[in-house]
Amino acid sequence: MTEVLLQELSNSDIDWMIATGRRREIAAGSVLVHPGKAADSLHILLDGNLTVTVSGTDNNPLARAFAAIEGGESSGREIARLSSGEVVGEIPFVGVRPSATTVKATEKSLVMSIPQQHLAAKLQQDVGFASRFYRAIAILFSDRLQSIINRFGRSNIAQSQSLKDVLFILSELHDSDIDWIMACGTQQRLPANTVLIHEGGVVDALYILLGGTMSLSVSGDSRNPLTRAFAAIEGDEFSGFEIARLSKGEIVGETPFIDGRLPSATVKTLEDSFVLSISRQQLAAKLLQDVGFASRFYRVIATLLSHRLQGMLSSLGYGRRVYSKGQPLDENVEYEDELDVSVLDSLALAGTRFDWMQRRLRVS
Repeated sequence: MTEVLLQELSNSDIDWMIATGRRREIAAGSVLVHPGKAADSLHILLDGNLTVTVSGTDNNPLARAFAAIEGGESSGREIARLSSGEVVGEIPFVGVRPSATTVKATEKSLVMSIPQQHLAAKLQQDVGFASRFYRAIAILFSDRLQSIINRFGRSNIAQSQSLKDVLFILSELHDSDIDWIMACGTQQRLPANTVLIHEGGVVDALYILLGGTMSLSVSGDSRNPLTRAFAAIEGDEFSGFEIARLSKGEIVGETPFIDGRLPSATVKTLEDSFVLSISRQQLAAKLLQDVGFASRFYRVIATLLSHRLQGMLSSLGYGRRVYSKGQPLDENVEYEDELDVSVLDSLALAGTRFDWMQRRLRVS
């Protein structure tokens, strides 16, 4: 993790962060991120260690019972340890949900804190910086997701997460971006049980799911990635652990555009499905030639990964305040999946855009 910021950001980016940020020493036990609250700064860990936990509900007997069954403490479950080079407090820049975790120092640590308003202004004014920053954040999220899957992927708690990407994604893109995607994309019909992406295999395109349902699965295969890839090509049966169901409007195949790594999961259709595919070569060229598009694209990918990560982290906690259909709303309770009015406005626009895309492509 330590190298991600140094690899992705330019010298001028780092100089700006040093000039704008404030270095400070925090004591063991200091909390940098509280669950359900937006961080007021982006924190870069320069030295020391942080722990990431998802909280439980001490006064909920059922929560305590589940925690006891799983061998955990009801006061919180540790899901990660962060070392130098890691970033926390990034959620306000890439998502609409507040953080589902608590981030706390386990020892005396040194952090650089950049005020949220200064960073937000920089991201608006400097598209080159925005492109590099969002790409770096996407890489960090991808690493964290993989770590969570490796650690909890075989647990029922981490399976079958519902991922909802399209409205957030389309609300971030410009009309010209969507026009380009429509012009360069190819519509494909995929029969049920088609493997679109093999774990550890080559990804040829970015895919937008226009209709149908897909599963996202990880294997317990101990063979090396090359052996698994050839086995998949030769049609060997894939058996894995389903960690998510993908529905209309979601994006898959984004991994190569982050840092070139091979996909860590297999994507397979569960029913006849329709996708819009954008070739890897065309999209890579567009990202190099159009820095404005690149900044929006990497923000979209970082947002997508943030939603997936927050959803998975929320599933590892207990006693969550999430609204269920048919349940009366309590105006004194803030639900974890509650959205504010400004976000709903942008989602309404995004919904109109997606309907327009489907009509243009004649997808029902």
